[in-house]
Amino acid sequence: MTTPAGRADLGRAARRQASRSSHGLWIPGADRLDPLTVLARQAATRAPELLPLRYERMAASPVAFLRGAAAVMAADLAGQPRTGLTVQLCGDAHLLNFGVSTAPDGSSLFDIGDFDETLPGPFEWDVKRLGASIAVAALDNGHSGAQARRAVRAAAEAYRKSMRRSAALGELDVWYEQTGPADGVPLPVRPGQHKRAETEPAPPRQRTALRALERLTDAPDGRRRLTPDPPLLEPLGRLDTAALRTIFTGYRSTLPEARRTLLDRFAFVEAARKVTGIGSVGTRCYVVLLEGRNTGEPLFLQIKEAERSVLEPHLRRSAYAQQGERVVAGQRLLQAAGDIFLGWVTGPEGRHFYWRRLRDTEGSTAVEGMPPDSLYAYAKLCGTALARAHARSGDRVAIAHYLGGTDAFARAIADFALRYSDRNAADHAALTAALAAGRLPAAGPGPVKRP
Repeated sequence: MTTPAGRADLGRAARRQASRSSHGLWIPGADRLDPLTVLARQAATRAPELLPLRYERMAASPVAFLRGAAAVMAADLAGQPRTGLTVQLCGDAHLLNFGVSTAPDGSSLFDIGDFDETLPGPFEWDVKRLGASIAVAALDNGHSGAQARRAVRAAAEAYRKSMRRSAALGELDVWYEQTGPADGVPLPVRPGQHKRAETEPAPPRQRTALRALERLTDAPDGRRRLTPDPPLLEPLGRLDTAALRTIFTGYRSTLPEARRTLLDRFAFVEAARKVTGIGSVGTRCYVVLLEGRNTGEPLFLQIKEAERSVLEPHLRRSAYAQQGERVVAGQRLLQAAGDIFLGWVTGPEGRHFYWRRLRDTEGSTAVEGMPPDSLYAYAKLCGTALARAHARSGDRVAIAHYLGGTDAFARAIADFALRYSDRNAADHAALTAALAAGRLPAAGPGPVKRP
């Protein structure tokens, strides 16, 4: 391993490959692939009956389009100068993929929550994805261009300062560092959640489990069952349930022995197909309800299909042939408090899946309608959390010295984000036009349900 001084030199030398100001320059090339073609290629492996829902959700707003278009943005980033400073990328560091969750000890943490696209790559790709999502959200909320730029710069500056602070810490300090909700930073949640939180005295871990139980199940005959909500939650037939029980056994074998012992204290009750998110709509996803054998305590596990990362065509091939294992390994490396039920398995037709606890969140951040000052503060929190994650896997000393002691990098990221928001708006308009013209499968009449 090189000395800290050598690693600092490495970071400064990376500016010759990609100057900090170069990150602000983005003009789509003449050979840029049509974003609808990129989405269509992804659709080839998706459940066809769910594709209309995916397109409908992406058409809802420029924010929703960007959220579902990680593959489009990955292709755009591939043509940019690269620093060569590699970290474990989240791969989809969109503003809405951050949030407050409850750690196993019941404490509240602010962290990244989605790792489907995780892969090693240049650190700036995650920062640019975050910056673009902030700019798009700000403009969609009616903020001025200056206000959008200020919020993006806040995120990039928080990333820089956090990384420079991490560069001075010991290895264990970096590994165990956590990001909690910052004092004074408003974290709005969706309507109705504040009132519900005030009337439930249970501790955080129990409270979130009870909310999931209330939202996903009912018990009309005294037996707890998953509540059908087509097409978002649909019960499985007998054969599909049997197949899921089989891969449940395979998943169990990927857990450490202590976790297997814990899992064995729960009984498999029922499973259903679940539609989540925007970008992942159409991939196979299921939720399993288990109950504690002694007390009936509910445990919800989520099984998600894992495909190749959208980054892989533009970066090195993943070290993991099993894509579920790729997601699990990336999440364990990046997340401050890992999910104890993370595991993976190969299912029918050779499809790859990963298992996790159904996300134990305290509240979904309501970015839409967020006023400028709140978005500014929230953006800073996201930048801090992203730097903490990157510092665990990459050379934090080299990255810190690449970023330097000024806001040059932050200003460039803001320039990029505003430019990319224009491109995203045009791509979103192209999608809505294609839907209106009948060139894409459209969902039936009625409101689009929230992811």
